[in-house]
Amino acid sequence: MAYFPQVETLVDPTVHPGVRWRISQYGILAALIGWLYSPILFRLAVQWHNDPNYSYGFLVPAFSMCVLWRDRSRLSKVVPRPSGSGLFILILGMATLIVGVLGSELFLSRFSLLLVIAGLVIFFGGWRCFRIVLFPWAFLLLMIPIPAIILTRITFPLQILASSIAAEILQFLGVPALREGNIIILPNFGFEVAEACSGIRSLFALMTFAIIYGFLSDTRTHIRVALALASVPIAVAANSLRIVITGLLAQYWNASKAQGFFHEFSGWVVFLLSLALLAGLHRLLWPVEVQRSVV
Repeated sequence: MAYFPQVETLVDPTVHPGVRWRISQYGILAALIGWLYSPILFRLAVQWHNDPNYSYGFLVPAFSMCVLWRDRSRLSKVVPRPSGSGLFILILGMATLIVGVLGSELFLSRFSLLLVIAGLVIFFGGWRCFRIVLFPWAFLLLMIPIPAIILTRITFPLQILASSIAAEILQFLGVPALREGNIIILPNFGFEVAEACSGIRSLFALMTFAIIYGFLSDTRTHIRVALALASVPIAVAANSLRIVITGLLAQYWNASKAQGFFHEFSGWVVFLLSLALLAGLHRLLWPVEVQRSVV
């Protein structure tokens, strides 16, 4: 009789066949979604790379994946309770994708991916499972650039606000400054607070970092919300300070150099200062919470 040595199988016999079938279903769905959205995600990554307003976009999905990995034990303990409402959300996401593609509307086609993900989670796992992944799912909204028409409506008021604050500060410091719209005129120099200097870049980036910082450094929801909201006035104030620095350099040193390397370098310095102010605000809120808990 021929003897055949026992060959170790690659399939774990302890895994229930139903579980293996479910895993294969999830794999097929993930492959289909990847195939369907690959052109959209590729164009999104190209925009992150080329558009300075959204250069932080690569960080958003990476952080969401880290949060999911941290909560993997909670997810593994959830008993799946599929909900039919997830199918409705999934259909809505596919309809949004079709409208976005046919209408060449990038925001809709990209946002449809989040609807599809939410629909699949709710359909297979239920609403309790979706509540666990709600934060990393909602955080993905920050990776989608807002429509240009909305961006314009936000940018121009920020230009006026930043130039107005900067002109007031320059006058307070003894520098004769005249503001006409978003143009600041100094005795020997005049410069425009352009769209790139409106603060929209630092606003989006600082809000993203504020949410990440709040999530990692504090467990209280109201403190996290307060830090995210505080990023807006901090970004506006920091950008106004950058314009003031440009005006001071132009007035007392060299107008051409004020718009060159030092202008770009001051952007990084002011952004780091904004992060420091955000952390300082968190430190100011912490003793208040400690005192309330003691009382």
